[in-house]
Amino acid sequence: MSLTTPQAHPRRWAALLFISIAQLMVILDSAIMNIALPSAQNALHFSDGGRQWVITAYGLAFGGLLILGGRLSDLLGRKRTFTIGLIGFAVASALGGAATNLGMLLIARAGQGIFGALLAPSALSLISLTFTNSKERAKAFGIFGAIATAGGALGLLLGGVLTQYLNWRWSMFVNIPIAAVGIVGALTVVQDIPTEGKRTRLDLPGAVLATLGLVALVYGFSEAESRGWNSGVTITMLAASVVLLLAFVLLESKLKSPLLPLHILTERNRAGAYLSVAFAVISMFGMFLFLSYYMQLVKGYSPVQTGLAFIPMAAAQAFGSMVLGTRLSARMRPGLLMGAGYLVTAVGVLLMALLQTDSSYTLLAVAEIITGLGIGAAFMPAMSLGTHGVEPENAGVASAMVGASQQVGGSVGTALLNTIAASSTATYLLSHAHTRAATNDALVHGFSTAYWWAVGALVLAALVSLIAVNAPRPQHQTPEEQAGDSAKVAELVI
Repeated sequence: MSLTTPQAHPRRWAALLFISIAQLMVILDSAIMNIALPSAQNALHFSDGGRQWVITAYGLAFGGLLILGGRLSDLLGRKRTFTIGLIGFAVASALGGAATNLGMLLIARAGQGIFGALLAPSALSLISLTFTNSKERAKAFGIFGAIATAGGALGLLLGGVLTQYLNWRWSMFVNIPIAAVGIVGALTVVQDIPTEGKRTRLDLPGAVLATLGLVALVYGFSEAESRGWNSGVTITMLAASVVLLLAFVLLESKLKSPLLPLHILTERNRAGAYLSVAFAVISMFGMFLFLSYYMQLVKGYSPVQTGLAFIPMAAAQAFGSMVLGTRLSARMRPGLLMGAGYLVTAVGVLLMALLQTDSSYTLLAVAEIITGLGIGAAFMPAMSLGTHGVEPENAGVASAMVGASQQVGGSVGTALLNTIAASSTATYLLSHAHTRAATNDALVHGFSTAYWWAVGALVLAALVSLIAVNAPRPQHQTPEEQAGDSAKVAELVI
């Protein structure tokens, strides 16, 4: 057998399809639920505070358990945890769809977060270990990246259709058939790289510290959005997260079998990928939120119209990841491609900052397309670098760090940019009459201010990529290194 073209995974492209479908389910769920929440609140008769907890319950469970979920996938096997995550997510979604009160819905959302934290790192590490050929790996992460970046926009469309033409319960029930397809694929075509016997102990103290630290961090930023940055709860949670995460790092540095080996974070290419993704997601989460508000509150779009209006961005993200990112990765080093992609994205967000209450959809669509092309091209190499040079037995926890970067960036972005927008809107209204036109102008002014900050976050993401990421182009890998990687995978599989 040739070492440079191992045939360990003859159905690897079919496996990629099923893995990507499962990842799409996780991403769609968050976007769909944001659209369906007002209808769910009206049907189950809970307060605005309860509505916030429907979002927070998922975010706390998902963000807090990602690192633990990644390590469990390394210990138990990625295929096994991938399948368990799919089954659990489907069961939690069924419970949420059948919810008769807020308590049931919150339990279901927390359950989705728990199993999503098991599913997401398993999916990314399976792709990383399955595709070792540099050209195939670029294509695989291009497809996966397209789904990861475009899923949010598609979720808004699907959420609008389900909510407007069926009811909010289908925002949960829709996950069941998607999960069923993923389970069939996991059982029939997905293969794993066995690492049994290389690590048999779970770092329970580290798991507790990491989980509590991430939960405190996500919850702190959530409270900052609703209560303000000066709130005692916000300050306490953010301070506790710093103490807990520092204690986690200190503990990990002293253990022989840590939950998160610190060399995963100290290698410059992986660290650059994690940090740049976090900065970029700060911008992207805020951008999705404010565009949705702009379309519905200012332009008067229905939920379905809002979803349809996001289609240019979704299509551009898919093209940017699967076509531009894949092709340019053979011509540019990853850091340069990521930096260029983030700067193009910044241009698109900058155009959004120029939107007015009477702006045409043409300008919005152009901004969406530029933004989508840039972020799609940038995220493709960033996701691949998240497991750059990682041993198979650590692939799951390294993949979890990509998800943790997105979750932390999303929490920061939602809280920080929403606060900036709200403050700018209030300041504008103080100097203008409270008419309907002035209110719309004030909202747009607030969104524009937040977009400028989002542009700054994207520029920081680009700088991190250009300075920290120095990995060469994939074809610069020597034949000896390619043969060694291929032989290692073939040996593990056989």
